[in-house]
Amino acid sequence: MEPNASTPATLPLAGIRVVEFTHMVMGPTCGMVLADLGAEVIKVEPIDGDRTRHLLGAGAGFFPMFNRNKKSIGIDLRSPRGLEVAIRLASSADVVAQNFKPGVMAKYGLDYAALSRLNGRLVYVNHTGFLPGPYEHRTALDEVVQMMGGLAYMTGRPGDPLRAGSSVNDIMGGMFGAIGAMAALMQRAQTGRGQEVDAALFENNVFLVGQHMMQYAVTGQPAAPMPERISSWAVYDVFSVKDGGQIFLAAVSDAQWQAFCDALGFADLKADPLLATNNDRVRARPTLMPVLRERLAGHTADALAAIFERHGLPFAPIRRPEELFDDPHLQATGGLAEVALPDGERAGATARVTLLPLRMDGERLPVRSSPPRLGEHTAELLAGLGYSPAQAQALRTAAVVA
Repeated sequence: MEPNASTPATLPLAGIRVVEFTHMVMGPTCGMVLADLGAEVIKVEPIDGDRTRHLLGAGAGFFPMFNRNKKSIGIDLRSPRGLEVAIRLASSADVVAQNFKPGVMAKYGLDYAALSRLNGRLVYVNHTGFLPGPYEHRTALDEVVQMMGGLAYMTGRPGDPLRAGSSVNDIMGGMFGAIGAMAALMQRAQTGRGQEVDAALFENNVFLVGQHMMQYAVTGQPAAPMPERISSWAVYDVFSVKDGGQIFLAAVSDAQWQAFCDALGFADLKADPLLATNNDRVRARPTLMPVLRERLAGHTADALAAIFERHGLPFAPIRRPEELFDDPHLQATGGLAEVALPDGERAGATARVTLLPLRMDGERLPVRSSPPRLGEHTAELLAGLGYSPAQAQALRTAAVVA
């Protein structure tokens, strides 16, 4: 895919080489962030390809979502000749990222201890289930740490723990890995030395629920699951309205409450002294909310959205992920970009992918290249490592690389 016309002239990480030994979501997210910021990111895959290329169901979007702007090389690490290629490639990197089980990379001599002897400037990012400690050898998944880390408890109703509707720890864990990598690169600029960085799913999850831990520390009262929480705001709810619609509406200050009443003609509620302040209205929620639900039920979701937007009040339509492809704001602001799908029945077809949620110098960070086909860049990378065309062909013939 040709570079996007809006590509900034110089991306922040241009000139940085990242080699990632990653799979699934956490490690690839780290690589994607660094790639979007301009780094050359090389994805080392098994000789038969990353398994996420062919996942079904909820995993079908993993590879095309988290592997744009990267190069691909397939290497058989179990082959001595393949391992030589991998070590030579990894030692050429500024950053190596990995998210395999503890001990796997050391078995191949691709851990930080081994590679840092070849390249003292190397920044090495481990993405693990747990930071070193009693749990470090457990096998972790996003859902595992959500359950043990309090997030599933906070998301579900009492007695019904429920995972969040996205791979939040995997994605954020990869983001923290990228933050650590960039911080280590900045420190390297001062010291000349690389370092090892660790990011972990469980600790990421604990960071997410830290606000609820602090709520208990401050109040002495355990946080209730979000569906049963004691709201800090009088109006902060999903309302079922006309024609089967639903919409989230909020009024979180006294000024917003007054605007809410004016907009909807609720003069009686505005004048009620028992509803004068936010705390008054919070205390009155058991009687106030049934009244509001009854009155708002006669409006359509679109009509309420128009009223709330006109008066600057918080609201949100209830959308499904697939509906966001047609979101006018995302379309107008360039929040989606086309990529070519590399695998499966739709290989070669284009799809729109979400970009990083930030701008730099007034521009979104673009898709410079689609998610790579397996081994798409093998010849280029081998040549860059000093392998002749004949040597590269011999490696391919022996199924050492793909």
